[in-house]
Amino acid sequence: MGQKVNPKILRLGSLYTWSSRWFADKGYKETLLEDINLRKAILERLKNAGVSEVQIERSINSMKLIIYVARPGMVIGRGGSGLEEIKEFVHKTLKISKDSKTAPKVDIRIEPVKEPNLDAFLIAKNIAEQLTKRIPHRRVMTKTLERIMESGAKGARIVLSGRVGGAEIGRVEKLQRGTLPLSTIRANISFSHVPALTKKGYVGVKVWINRSEIK
Repeated sequence: MGQKVNPKILRLGSLYTWSSRWFADKGYKETLLEDINLRKAILERLKNAGVSEVQIERSINSMKLIIYVARPGMVIGRGGSGLEEIKEFVHKTLKISKDSKTAPKVDIRIEPVKEPNLDAFLIAKNIAEQLTKRIPHRRVMTKTLERIMESGAKGARIVLSGRVGGAEIGRVEKLQRGTLPLSTIRANISFSHVPALTKKGYVGVKVWINRSEIK
């Protein structure tokens, strides 16, 4: 079961919370697609700042964005000028005029990622970028796992699938260090999967990191 269920979904409510928090009586589909497109746009715009997660909270006339970033200074800017630019970008992405009476009030909060080496999304993104630059996959996996374990993780696993190393036939490469209980609900498992577009085709990158157990 543990290998077929997303570790975050398995622990929703006990360890993790939902990335989008709102209630829609009508227009659920449109609101959900709006969240997905907005999240993609923010991740693309702030990719140099190391965005880990974008949480969206909605109420009747307001929208709150909580952005977890590895380098918050790049996002906030001098005197908070970066936040104003992001607000304008959000309005533009949602195709909402700021002067409109029905426009929701947008509030943005930047939260720093305390330990980027224990965040599965940032690690998977880094691996994908290195594979795109044609760095040998075994070296990338070994060095990344060493860095994760040195940062205090109880265990970690990296799985690459596809035309790894430019092979003619797709295969799966796995590497693991430490313990990784996939079915233990109290285990704080960070999981993410990111595609790497290499010259030979896509390579899927999956990362599991066992931070600790919540007692």
